[in-house]
Amino acid sequence: MLMLTVLAIHLYILHIVLHFDLELAAEDGVCSCIILALSVWGIVLLIRAYPTTAAMLPYALLLGLVITIATTTAEWKILAWWIVNNNDEYKAWLTHTLPVRFLILWIFNSWIATNSALRKNISSLDNRFQQQTDASVLLKEAELFKLRQQLQPHFLYNSLNSISALIMIAPDKAQEMIGKLSDFLRSSVKRESEDTLPVNDELAYIQSYLAIESVRFGDRLQVHIEKEYTDDAVLPPFLLQPILENAIKFGLYGKTGIVSITIHILLDGPMLILTITNPYDADTQPPKGTGFGLEGVQRRLYLLYARADLLETKSDEHYFTTILKIPQYHVQSNTDR
Repeated sequence: MLMLTVLAIHLYILHIVLHFDLELAAEDGVCSCIILALSVWGIVLLIRAYPTTAAMLPYALLLGLVITIATTTAEWKILAWWIVNNNDEYKAWLTHTLPVRFLILWIFNSWIATNSALRKNISSLDNRFQQQTDASVLLKEAELFKLRQQLQPHFLYNSLNSISALIMIAPDKAQEMIGKLSDFLRSSVKRESEDTLPVNDELAYIQSYLAIESVRFGDRLQVHIEKEYTDDAVLPPFLLQPILENAIKFGLYGKTGIVSITIHILLDGPMLILTITNPYDADTQPPKGTGFGLEGVQRRLYLLYARADLLETKSDEHYFTTILKIPQYHVQSNTDR
């Protein structure tokens, strides 16, 4: 389209305005189009071959000037050899308009060169940004995987210690606990690849966890779950278990009677709110270091949602409460519609 426009302009000026022969005007236009196409092709190739993005714009402007000098000289030589010898009037006009041709070609070539340079810079920045994004995603996934792997061994160590103790005093319970632990770990492996799960599926997983803990603690441990959510509510796997494990440690440590833990799950608009409440005695706290599970959950929430306000803890003289908030993006999407 550009070349046809250039050809049409030459034909109009030379044939219609200046009254040169149509054949001469066409030859001038075709020669100019070929020279212009070669200059564009050369500029694009030289910009692509430039090995770096440093000083790209000065290089492009200099390239546009050099290509313009070369193409203007080539066009003048070709036209003088092909046409001028047979037409003195055209020769005078060609010599007179040579500066104008040079200026037009310089502006056009400079525009092509700078445009190509900017495109190359943008492409380079896009590639660099994509590489950084990919690296950030891989780093985030690696840290999430590490956190998941760190949370599970704490529970596993406690379970194995309990099994070791039960082997001597209650072999049947030890065997029962081994079977439940095997089922629990098998279901854990299946959940590794999931980003989110329905709350009901997560609660089924928690029930498997509580079945193992009930072998350890017997009737002393009572967990009540209060449900106020719809079936489409979701949460990331492996978040509720470490919070519940923390609640069991705080609630049972230093106590001999029945301990009741409450899990309240509420879907409040685009936010799923889980409130875990357990008995708490400030004078008999668990050993230092048992809060790792909550720290790991806090870090996972930040990596998943880029928010630091999704986990909250508070306590008084008798109770310790953990509040976990999970954004429900699918609920937001449905609301927007």
